[in-house]
Amino acid sequence: MKPVLNAAVLSVPGATLRYETRGTGPVLLLIPGGAGDAGLYEGMADLLAGAGHTVVSYDQRGLSRSPLDGPLADQRVEVWAEDARAVLDAVVPDGEAAYVYGGSSGAIVALALLAAHPGRLRRVVAHEPPLVELLADPGPYRAHFAEVRELHRTQGLGPAMARFAETPDGRRPEPAAGQRRHAELPEAIRPMASRMAANMPVFLEHVLCPFSSSAPDLDGLRAAAGKLVLGVGRESDGQEALVGPARRIAEVTGAAAVVFPGGHLGCVERPEEFAEVLLTAMRP
Repeated sequence: MKPVLNAAVLSVPGATLRYETRGTGPVLLLIPGGAGDAGLYEGMADLLAGAGHTVVSYDQRGLSRSPLDGPLADQRVEVWAEDARAVLDAVVPDGEAAYVYGGSSGAIVALALLAAHPGRLRRVVAHEPPLVELLADPGPYRAHFAEVRELHRTQGLGPAMARFAETPDGRRPEPAAGQRRHAELPEAIRPMASRMAANMPVFLEHVLCPFSSSAPDLDGLRAAAGKLVLGVGRESDGQEALVGPARRIAEVTGAAAVVFPGGHLGCVERPEEFAEVLLTAMRP
């Protein structure tokens, strides 16, 4: 039987968050990244719930169905991490700890949440956090993202997205065998497509640069390394801004690293396989 999806809203400082839950059992919070929202995980949420979890996801503040109380400005990782904690406060029974998965910018949020509130969490899986300041030479990537933002301001969404899809030196990585192209949006997440399109300007202008250039709390992550797993996509090789930071965090903290199916959006490309690896990675 398909798990029942329940939606609710939560007031937090400066915003109202829409979140959804399904299933029963230990809480697994899925933090979306990029311009995505809770619908990003629609392809694997029922599978995770069927495996014995209360699966929770939400729309980040300022995106989709989670409006801000005031004007839009550059977003802050620590604020979004406190949003995630507030969602956990609303859904986790007293005294229990939760599992957390975050992908891309959602992985940046998951790392900040673990460093700030390790006692609230059982296990955190952070998949390809694009924390470019951790790279040996962050300059080209920092400049690339700044160029994308400037293109969006001066030439619009199309040119900005075209440049965003390239590497800093202008190459456009070809999808590996089996990877979906953007035109082949999986059916499970098609309802999110219009919301994601509306979110993209917000992401490019107010999330991409401040999040990718942020510095994680490595001391806090070292202290909680036994609860941390860094994920990299099997098909993400050569995309240094995506896999390099994950590998670096694993190296400096001693946390585990796990290879996941697909690329940066493996949870969308191969949800069944991805869910299976995620469930294994969450085991101590």
